[in-house]
Order: sequence, then C-alpha cells, then structure tokens
Amino acid sequence: MADAFKWRHYQPEIILLTVRWYLRYALSYRDLEEMMVERGLSVVHTTIFRWVQEYAPELDNRSRSHLKKSNDSWRVDETYVKVGGKWMYLYRAVDSTGQTLDFLLNATRSKRAAKRFFRRALGRPHTTTPRVINVDRNAAYIGSIEELKAEGLLPQSCERRPVKYLNNIVEQDHRFIKRRVKPGLGFGSYPTAWRTIRGYETMSMIRKGQVKGVDKGDIRAQNQFVAGLFGLAV
Repeated sequence: MADAFKWRHYQPEIILLTVRWYLRYALSYRDLEEMMVERGLSVVHTTIFRWVQEYAPELDNRSRSHLKKSNDSWRVDETYVKVGGKWMYLYRAVDSTGQTLDFLLNATRSKRAAKRFFRRALGRPHTTTPRVINVDRNAAYIGSIEELKAEGLLPQSCERRPVKYLNNIVEQDHRFIKRRVKPGLGFGSYPTAWRTIRGYETMSMIRKGQVKGVDKGDIRAQNQFVAGLFGLAV
C-alpha cells in the first residue's frame, strides 16, 4: 500500500502527516507550510494542496470497511459550503449517537438530490436500515422518502419524523466541518471541494471513535490507524 506514494519527492510519512493535520485541524495550507519550515522542511503550500487532493479521497475509501455499525435512528440535515463563489448544499446524516452515516455535496436542495443522498447512505456497509429518519419539513425529503419506500429501498415501516430539536445533534456535528472550511475561505471548484470534504468527514469519523478498535480520544491509536491504511508505521 505504500506504493500510493511512489514517485513523490518527499517521504511518505511527511506527506501523510501534513494531509492528516490539514484534514483534522483548522489550518490553512500556508499555516502548514510555515510549520514544516519550523521543522527544517521546505514544502510550498501548493504542494500540500496537491497532496490533500490526492490522498483525502484515498483516506475515505480505505477507511470505510473499518467503521463500526451505526444504529437505526437517523438524523438528516444540510449545511452550506461556498464553492466557486456560490453556495452549495452539504447533505449530512448521523445516527442518534452522533456517528456519521454519510455526506454529499450538491448544487441544489431538491428531491432528486435528497434521494441520491439517501441511496448513498443506505448503500454504505456501516449503516443500518433506518427505523426512523428525523428531517426538517422540506418537501424534498418527504417526496424522496416516499419514493424510496415505493422502490423497496426503505421499509414501509420507516417513520419520517420532523421533530426540530432531535436534529440538534447533526446541526452541532456540522461545526467540525465548518471550522475546517473557514481557514480556506471556501473552495475554487466542485472537484476540489468534494475531495477535501471527503477527507474532513473521514477524519471526523476517526476522531469520533467510529473505527473498530480505535477509541475516541486515543490520538496515538488514531494516527496509527491512518498510517496503517497506507502501509506505514508510526
């Protein structure tokens, strides 16, 4: 798996360190450039940007099979992310304990987008078919849930529950992502935004203790898990 770093001009450990720090903490690329200089390394911020674009999606892909199973009580909501000077919708879902189920960046807040998001979330290996889905009163959610029931992708017994205070947990969970978007002042394009957000979300899941055998708050074990995904040792 260390072949993922083949032909790079820096040691894999340095690349993964900067990627992990960028995705976990509220840092800009220039912040990381200065931090590397303090350690005697000359790495320009544009290089770190390219590393994040390359390895954030890889981190997402390689982590998925290691996630703990969620419960069957879903909370679904969207937040806003600026991309190319325009606001886009980041659909997100957590279970009743705060475990991230899935996420999707989309240009519109529509029934089609909501349905696409639910399909993705239902197909994840760590998600449990929902007994109840708590959403706001957006008509897009109502229509998409009914269509998924008609298609047999959601059970008829699944309850749609528009109780505002129950979505506090997902609204609070948005903050981790928003704090990391802010130092970069938004994204220049959809591909850049989507690749980066996948990394933000994955590091959030690791931080929350969603990985099997890696506890919340155990930073050393979390770092070892990330390194192990890429065939490296800490």
